[in-house]
Amino acid sequence: MKLKKELPLLLIVAAPLAYLAFVWNSLPETVPLHWNFKGEIDNWGDKSSLIFITCLMTLFMYGLLSVIPLIDPKKKLQYMGQKYYNLKFFLLLFMAALAMFIIYSAKEQAIHNPNLLFIVLGLLFVVFGNYMKTIKANYFIGIRTPWTLESEAVWKKTHTLGGKLWFVGGLAIVVCCLIFNKDISSRIFLTIVITISVIPILYSYFLYRKLDS
Repeated sequence: MKLKKELPLLLIVAAPLAYLAFVWNSLPETVPLHWNFKGEIDNWGDKSSLIFITCLMTLFMYGLLSVIPLIDPKKKLQYMGQKYYNLKFFLLLFMAALAMFIIYSAKEQAIHNPNLLFIVLGLLFVVFGNYMKTIKANYFIGIRTPWTLESEAVWKKTHTLGGKLWFVGGLAIVVCCLIFNKDISSRIFLTIVITISVIPILYSYFLYRKLDS
């Protein structure tokens, strides 16, 4: 039963490796490995590097997400059940999509539309934001500040706010990338990411001080 449940996840993990094997002979010996926010290549390497950069990072994520519920000192993630499985599924799906996007871009030696990557990231924020308020207090996933880890109430309220911000921020990223060109959308992307990351951290601090006073 457990193998049947894990099979979709294992197929997602295997997808980038299968795609890389399919296009391997058509790849040049030297391929682009990194691009800046303007979609310009700023790092090159041997095509064998793609195995580690794309395929193994998906496998590593699968292993990490499988292990952390077992080693979490708070033992809260084990009780999330299907919600944790769904979160794991979408995170792996994102990692696999990112890996295949990198392989495709390496094959073409260009990112024709960086906005596509921003849209995928925006959708990840939407999904994660939708599940954030259901994440139990733990040391591995979520907004892990000294104040959320210290107080269960701060954890819950911070993740409720953070979930709303990530959901709305992710939608805003997707919409902006569909409207604006890559230069404008990259600046908007950075602004939104910084905003939805910093606000929950500051909120957890001031909320903890308020509850502790």
